[in-house]
Amino acid sequence: MKYGILDYETVGNGVPVLIIHGWGISRLTMKAAFEPVFTELDGYKRFYIDLPGMGQSEHGDVKNSDDILDLLHEFASDVIKDKFIIVGQSYGGLISRGFVNKFPEMIQKIVLLCPCIIPGVKKGRVEKLRVVQKDDSLLDSLSKEERESFTEMNAVLTREVWNRYKDFLVPALACADWKFLGHVLDGKFSFDVDKLEKPCEIPTLIIAGKQDSVVGYKDQYDLMKVYPNSTYCAIENAGHNLQIEQPEMFESIVKSWLRTH
Repeated sequence: MKYGILDYETVGNGVPVLIIHGWGISRLTMKAAFEPVFTELDGYKRFYIDLPGMGQSEHGDVKNSDDILDLLHEFASDVIKDKFIIVGQSYGGLISRGFVNKFPEMIQKIVLLCPCIIPGVKKGRVEKLRVVQKDDSLLDSLSKEERESFTEMNAVLTREVWNRYKDFLVPALACADWKFLGHVLDGKFSFDVDKLEKPCEIPTLIIAGKQDSVVGYKDQYDLMKVYPNSTYCAIENAGHNLQIEQPEMFESIVKSWLRTH
């Protein structure tokens, strides 16, 4: 479905959930991560959205994160029309916190998956890439391009993870307008999304990967000062794509948290 320049799809019925992906990927990645969760939980209507210049969405005259926030606020007001759960992965986690900063009255709960804390490439207390498990025979079977893409940020390099990576991330990465992302879109906000008038009491789940070499896991811990009603989980043997590296643990955490909050 289309809303202006934004392309999105809905799944299920019930409490609205707006699910926002990270930089350069698409809703395909988020559906793969979250549908195994929501198919076991009744009563949620998922709104999977493609951000401007990613997936099936056009970028229009979007220039920065403020513009994206304005678009999402219009989308939520016109299409969702109710209080909702906001879910953000990586850059989507930054956008989600911008939404909470400006429009907290619209949010029921917050889920942040490997959220970007400081806009930019590997800013803050970010881990160096450390591979914790690999299958050399698999890596030898990949093309040069496949191997470079797969090993760029993943900490677990097994056949199972590769299969999920090629199915749910490679196609998403291929759809992105990299000229727009690399030369036009400024990922920063004009304001500090984590500077609030008072701590946010909305129930919040923060999931980080201990081997995340893109946004790290230490700065995410500090979000608990901003979101005191939060649960923080740092998963071992997981990098920035922890949802495909440790899917069972990821799904179990999200299901348990949603059932009890």
